[in-house]
Amino acid sequence: MDELDFFIYCMKHVQGIGNKGLLKVISYALDSDWQKRTGREWLTIAQVKANFRSDFLASFELSQSRHSQLWQDYQRGGFLTILSENYPVYLKEIYNPPVALFYHGDLNLLKKPALAMVGSRTASAYGKQVVSNFMPELVEKYVIVSGLAKGIDTSAHQAAIRHQGNTIGVIGTGLDVVYPQENSRLQQYMAERQLVLSEYPAGVAPLPYHFPARNRIIAGLTRGTIIIEAKQKSGSLITAQLALESGRDVFAVPGSVLDGHSIGCLELIQQGAKCVINSRDILEELSL
Repeated sequence: MDELDFFIYCMKHVQGIGNKGLLKVISYALDSDWQKRTGREWLTIAQVKANFRSDFLASFELSQSRHSQLWQDYQRGGFLTILSENYPVYLKEIYNPPVALFYHGDLNLLKKPALAMVGSRTASAYGKQVVSNFMPELVEKYVIVSGLAKGIDTSAHQAAIRHQGNTIGVIGTGLDVVYPQENSRLQQYMAERQLVLSEYPAGVAPLPYHFPARNRIIAGLTRGTIIIEAKQKSGSLITAQLALESGRDVFAVPGSVLDGHSIGCLELIQQGAKCVINSRDILEELSL
């Protein structure tokens, strides 16, 4: 399977092909003599859109010319595919599961039960205090997954570490890129002692559409998602919706109706999300 994994690794460095196209590539490769296929054949199989076809073919040819360098990079590790034994079972169950993940850190954390904790990038003192209050009991049983963004995400990672727990950061850039820059030390620490994941190869910048895609991985890795402070159009609500679509629990922490920080959470509660005011509410719900 190493040969096919390396082929996927190379395809992850080809421009113009998305995750859905890669899923088609894998499906075809498992049932055919895939090594003999040309770039134009893979273009058709992956159903690459017309406006990306020239980019795809040029990048595919470049990956072939860079074969030796890519092989050396692949040999260093830090890469798993949906075919790998270490690939999380929970993640396979979602719509459009990531074909491949690049990682730094302790891959064994993917074997442990996990909860997502996300929220506003402009977290208030209240939101940060909620994170701190919830964390001691949660990290006894669960790895905390978040997106290494400003605000609640950062507080969740830091609180998990502070309480001797484990945490996973899922980012929307290459692993060698830090966004936001202020989390440079935190991301480096997690890459060494916790786990940082990305579906993007090295060098990929933080593009806007990467983050909704990243959110499906956060939701997919976990048994449930905790939303702490979310404005009406918060990206955290995308994570909550993706969690619901994957059949996972969604927990929302109530907040003030006056300052706008928690309107998204309150609307989630109106729509049927579990209203939680402490970690016990979450642990009891999951135990059922």
